[in-house]
Amino acid sequence: MEMSTISPDIAPTIAALFRERLTRTPDKVAYREYSASDQAWQTSTWQEMADEVARWQVALSAEDLQPGDRVALMLKNSREWVLFDQAATGLGLVTVPLYVEDRPDNVAYIINQTESKLLLLADTVQWQALASSEEKISGVQRVVCLAASDGDGADGHADGAVTTLAQWLSGAGGGSDSGERSELQSYAADPQQLATIVYTSGTTGRPKGVMLSHKNVLANAWAGLQCANVNSRDIFLSFLPLTHTLERTIGYLLPMMLGAQVAYARSIPQLGEDLLSVRPTAMVSVPRIYEKVYGKIQAGLKEKSAVAQKLFAMTQTVGWSRFEYEQKRGPWSASLLLWPLLNKVVASKVLEKLGGRLRVAICGGAALSPDVGRLFIALGTPLIQGYGLTEASPVVSVNRPDDNIPSSIGTPLPGVEVRIGANDELQTRSDCVMMGYWNNDEATQASFTGDGWLRSGDKARIDADDGHIYITGRLKEIIVLANGEKVPPADMDTAITLDSLFEQAVVIGEARPYLSALLVVNPEQWQMLAATLGLDADDPASLRDKKALDAAVSRIGKCLHNFPGYAQIRNVTLCLEPWTVENGLLTPTLKVKRNKVMEQYSAAIDTMYSGHSV
Repeated sequence: MEMSTISPDIAPTIAALFRERLTRTPDKVAYREYSASDQAWQTSTWQEMADEVARWQVALSAEDLQPGDRVALMLKNSREWVLFDQAATGLGLVTVPLYVEDRPDNVAYIINQTESKLLLLADTVQWQALASSEEKISGVQRVVCLAASDGDGADGHADGAVTTLAQWLSGAGGGSDSGERSELQSYAADPQQLATIVYTSGTTGRPKGVMLSHKNVLANAWAGLQCANVNSRDIFLSFLPLTHTLERTIGYLLPMMLGAQVAYARSIPQLGEDLLSVRPTAMVSVPRIYEKVYGKIQAGLKEKSAVAQKLFAMTQTVGWSRFEYEQKRGPWSASLLLWPLLNKVVASKVLEKLGGRLRVAICGGAALSPDVGRLFIALGTPLIQGYGLTEASPVVSVNRPDDNIPSSIGTPLPGVEVRIGANDELQTRSDCVMMGYWNNDEATQASFTGDGWLRSGDKARIDADDGHIYITGRLKEIIVLANGEKVPPADMDTAITLDSLFEQAVVIGEARPYLSALLVVNPEQWQMLAATLGLDADDPASLRDKKALDAAVSRIGKCLHNFPGYAQIRNVTLCLEPWTVENGLLTPTLKVKRNKVMEQYSAAIDTMYSGHSV
């Protein structure tokens, strides 16, 4: 561990961590962000960040807020996200992060339930969307927008509560042109005090507000730091929303403990460009990012020659053998002598698209497909899968670089206890476990066992020899067919979407005689498939043509070859309109709301089970 690394013993609160980092490395670059106006990446040192945090604190102090009051922010990952979080926690305020892509009614519900008194937004367009929501926002005293929209003065709100950031800062005497440096404030909070309320995006019902203390999140970041090969020279690329606790703990607080640099990606569509520009050494991601790249690789291989396909397959085989040998789980073989050549010709070409110098790639938030993990690891990606939940701040377990079993979720973090409870449920307890759910005692009580262990809702087993944990299913997400056979729909959904034709999938069949699937197809892949079948891809009726349905069922069959014989799809419904947060079919963390999808496509489901067999 480097001398410059800051432990929770030294800095027990989020604000104390920032202040200690400032003291140790004031002139070191803290953040990097792309400036659209300059068309270049701009950097900020810790001292520059601290100066701005202090200005924001002057403005916050003028709002008559008291320690413990809630303030909300709805921004994409940026310096401003950090500035607001540090300014607020430094004054003893409780931050409520909101997903930028969340639906207005959902955001309004969270703001109202937490009684947030101030709201930070990107622009007034966001505010107009929230203000027109069916669920009216109440109690917000001030709405601050980073910028006004074109032609909008931002001050047209009836009660004058809406203002731009520049007006807010200058109005409080914190303008940058004052020539005076404001003093950074740091409220002497108890580490056990509430620091943030993070709403879990449940696939059913209203989200619940997870209450996390300073100790919760800092203990988790510190424990995670013991498990990853990272240092102060690393550059983290941040693109998973900071509202997501995994990014906030591991992609924000952990780098601050190290004094490492964080670069904020512009957007997911521009991620490929940003990877090449930033060339990160570390990043945190969810499986879907790797699954999308995997799909593109597989689609591209189909266009390659037979020789190129065999060379890629050989690279994957030898690369995996090399990984197993380095992990001391496999023998040395002469084929490993081919790796330098295969790496130069094949593997390095793929890894260059990730920037070419990635040393640590943390993957969590959902289960990573074994096929996807195997491919990236075989090509040399330092992919480490972990497991967690918001209620645990969030990481519970993770693989280690020198003890990496990709099919597992690793072993518990230092200081984190796990056990297998009733119905094979994985349960945990540690300093990282939440204080409870905001204003929801019933849900809090239900989430803990009688002896105080947090219930995960996931079924698991723990290997008796090496302690690695394996998730075996969800307690509630199981389809029971009419014949009594049980299948895990989420695992099947993931397997299906590894085919580049299928963007999204929901397998259904509860109490039915067989399984069917609702599928969103990739537009480009659909165009190619329709052409080979002699169908007009632009004609909606072609999605219901028997030839298209047969082809889809055939391709799904190949995706599900590792599942039991009875876990096969017999009918499908194809559609081009994606399931999104906006249309209410995805959670803000991009999990499919299965019940909502099934409700919207109820007519199609009835058709699939009315004798119209494929």
